Amino acid sequence: MTMPAADDVLQVREEAGVAWLTLHRPERLNALDDTLVLALRQYFQGLTLQSSARVVVLRGAGRAFCAGLDLQALDLDRMPDAATMLQRQRGIRDIMVAMRRCPQPIVSLVQGAASGGGFALALASDIRLATPDARMNAAFIRIGLSACDVGVSYFLPRMVGSSVAAEYLLTGRFIDAPRAQQLGLVSRVGPMDEIEAEARSLCADMLRATPLGLALTKDALGHAVDAASLEAAMALEDRNQVLCTQTRDFQEGVRAFLERREPRYGAPSPVKP
Repeated sequence: MTMPAADDVLQVREEAGVAWLTLHRPERLNALDDTLVLALRQYFQGLTLQSSARVVVLRGAGRAFCAGLDLQALDLDRMPDAATMLQRQRGIRDIMVAMRRCPQPIVSLVQGAASGGGFALALASDIRLATPDARMNAAFIRIGLSACDVGVSYFLPRMVGSSVAAEYLLTGRFIDAPRAQQLGLVSRVGPMDEIEAEARSLCADMLRATPLGLALTKDALGHAVDAASLEAAMALEDRNQVLCTQTRDFQEGVRAFLERREPRYGAPSPVKP
């Protein structure tokens, strides 16, 4: 059997600084098989501040965002040993680590099911927009596993609080779109054409920031969640602001603001003495 190519299961299109990533296994509700896992991991691990894409939009083809791990690909009678399973487990979780480490903000458009690993992909994103039929859950616990998997137990309590997180992780219940918006888990709910338009608007606003300023904002938000104190968070903010002032883009941003025009940013190169 011929394995599908990575660009078949993960379609990437870049336009004006925005990378549109589409999980493309619609016949399997974009479930994660080995090829899609590898493609996602390699894509997000390959992003740097020098990448042409400055913002990423992640979505799924067809009627679902991502139904989680492709269980039909498992051979339950020939399960790998623990060492092999740990390697595979880390291969999946490293997608979420790379999503948080990459400098590009990630906007997810969640429609239909976002279960298990698909739930984790949505949670690892910076912004989530959802269609009215979106349903998210930690499906792992419903198939004999722990619900705490691939970052879900880290992300969810920080977003919705420990009691609500426990409610959904201990039961595997679905969070529907209205409840997700009520909890602040998604920013907006609407038909796909509306949330896609909102994603474009968000990306346009983000691209008005300097490349370094945008990346360091994502970085600081991620670290501030676990900062030991107000002073620790402010120390990171101080560092980031000083770094930003050392670029030509900072000078261009101030000039553009004073001249009431759109800034023309280039690479975040240091200011020459």
